[in-house]
Amino acid sequence: MIKYLYAFVTFLLLASCSEKPTGQFDFIGWTAEGDEIQTVQEFLTVPDSKLSVSKVNYLSLGYSDASFWVRIKIDEGQREHKNLVLSLSNPMLNEIEVYDAKGELIKKMGRVYVDGNDFNTLFNLAKLSDQGSLTFNLRIKSFGNVNVPFELHSDSEEYLTLNERNLIFGVYFGILLAMFFYNLFLWISTKDNLYGLYISYIFFVGLTQGILGGYIDVFVWPSSLFLKEYGFYISTALVNIVGIYYSLVFLKTKFFNSRIYHIGLIIIVVYVFILASFVFDFGIGQLKFRFLQVFLGIVPFYLLFISSYSLRKGYRPAMFFLISWSLLICSMIIFLLSDMHIIPHNFFTNYVFTFGSVFETLLLSFALADKINILKKEKEREQAELLIVLAENEKLVREQNTVLEEKVKIRTDELEQVLRNLQNTQSQLVNQEKMASLGQLTAGIAHEINNPINFVSSNIMPLKRDINDIMEIIEFYRTTATKEFTLESQKAAKKLEEDLELDYVLTEVDQLLKGMDDGARRTVEIVKGLRLFSRVDEQDVKKVDIHDGLNSTIILLNSTMPTKIRVIRDFGELPLVECLAGKINQVFMNIINNAVHALADHIDSIVDPQIVLRTRAIGEDITIEIIDNGPGMPEHVKQRIFEPFFTTKAVGKGTGLGLSIVYSIIENHKGTLEVITEENKGTTFKITLPIYQSTERYES
Repeated sequence: MIKYLYAFVTFLLLASCSEKPTGQFDFIGWTAEGDEIQTVQEFLTVPDSKLSVSKVNYLSLGYSDASFWVRIKIDEGQREHKNLVLSLSNPMLNEIEVYDAKGELIKKMGRVYVDGNDFNTLFNLAKLSDQGSLTFNLRIKSFGNVNVPFELHSDSEEYLTLNERNLIFGVYFGILLAMFFYNLFLWISTKDNLYGLYISYIFFVGLTQGILGGYIDVFVWPSSLFLKEYGFYISTALVNIVGIYYSLVFLKTKFFNSRIYHIGLIIIVVYVFILASFVFDFGIGQLKFRFLQVFLGIVPFYLLFISSYSLRKGYRPAMFFLISWSLLICSMIIFLLSDMHIIPHNFFTNYVFTFGSVFETLLLSFALADKINILKKEKEREQAELLIVLAENEKLVREQNTVLEEKVKIRTDELEQVLRNLQNTQSQLVNQEKMASLGQLTAGIAHEINNPINFVSSNIMPLKRDINDIMEIIEFYRTTATKEFTLESQKAAKKLEEDLELDYVLTEVDQLLKGMDDGARRTVEIVKGLRLFSRVDEQDVKKVDIHDGLNSTIILLNSTMPTKIRVIRDFGELPLVECLAGKINQVFMNIINNAVHALADHIDSIVDPQIVLRTRAIGEDITIEIIDNGPGMPEHVKQRIFEPFFTTKAVGKGTGLGLSIVYSIIENHKGTLEVITEENKGTTFKITLPIYQSTERYES
């Protein structure tokens, strides 16, 4: 479809470029190659009959480095036109000198003579008005294939003025600059070297067209004869080198077919050789021009082929390459047809490559943009696939994590159970050793104190009885003395009583006996408490009065309890409870001792520090509540109070085993221990114990 479209476009272009009539010239003749004519004066002596004659206003002088002399005679009918202009519309002619019939120089044109003083030299225009003659002589010298189209223009004919040509080239260069800086920005942003190749290609295309139009010769190297003569050919070689390599990379030719890729590299090597032949002059003369022209014809078809090949392989951006190279081939065909004088030379045919390069540059840019879109879609597709893979991986990871977490949880539970067993074993060992030592100590103390205190307590009553007897005798003597003693004896007895303060002594003796009785009774209670508390050697469950255990614990803690702390006993009716008395007493000791410490540490900030001991019987269970109105505990401390070796006391003031031992004892008695606490609202330890530990609940 595309090739038929471009064939149709080419047909229209050819049809629109019909040859102009040659009636403007009566005679066009030129010297043959090798005629050694040096000056215009020598050429003036050559008659018309010695010249080669052309019947058309186009000379194809072939490949030659020599100078050609041309004589033209304008038709007599052109005299009436003013501002007559001779145009040689081939911008590749190097040297053109125009003389009148007398040999006077009218104009120098061509690439060598281009300067900024007269821009008409850019387009080989020479005014022939007011010359007084219709015969003109020209010296023409160039490189490569020397083609000379002659045209005459006047005010009455339509032709492009210099300003109009400058406008066209200005639009062209504006498009190239826009594409150059846009892709330069993309190159800097994306760091993709393909953009670097493309802007290099745009640069050399613009350079070539600027040389073709003569603007580079005027503004860039106006003083360099070498670049004026060979700049176009050098830039053309560079354009092809960069363009071919850019196309090979862009079209992924190496990926699709390495052989086709290496053919492209060979063409690049040939162009490098052609470039070197222009720069270093290998002495091959016109051969380098022929090589350049041949490969200028081969390269577009090669690029057209690799574009079609990549497109057949499913590479969509190759479509823009295919269209751009098709346009380039069309422009090349038009240029060759004009070069062969099948269609006439004019502005369009001379600068057809300029128009073709604009469309080529735009289409290649579209191809690059399309590639970006494809890469973007591919990236999006890859990202979507990656997201799917990541989701699957995440799912697998979650599943594995779940399995691992379950295994870790099981293993952690096992380890925690082992740790608890070890801690319980350790605490039991410590507790047993501690309680064994404490039991031995308290039992020994109780035994040692018991004998003397029994002696004291048993002798108090006889002592009181004896003193009472003595008091009766004293009272008898005092009563009898008032009746039987003489007055002097009574005064002496009275004086002795006053000296001895008998009334005070009798009162003091009574108080001392009472104090001794109270002290002995208290000592007996303490010894009883020690004996009750020290029953650690009792390994059998017995029926115990819980209240006795609580009272004995309070008695033992009296010495360490601040006097401001009140102990409130709220005892209910309790039956005897089956338990290990020593163990239960240890529970009471640890919990009440902790309550005493909590209150003692904040004794100044608590208005009425108190410990409440409350007991109740509920069915087949009893409850013991030990309540203090101390500072309470925060939640994170409450969660850990039963852990072995956890303590909030200062170093050296607590082992962290007390409540752990308490928990173990209550658990072994098939009871429960509940802690109710809140910061600044006190703490309650609620112990629940079954009344019976054995299956036989009713004993005689």
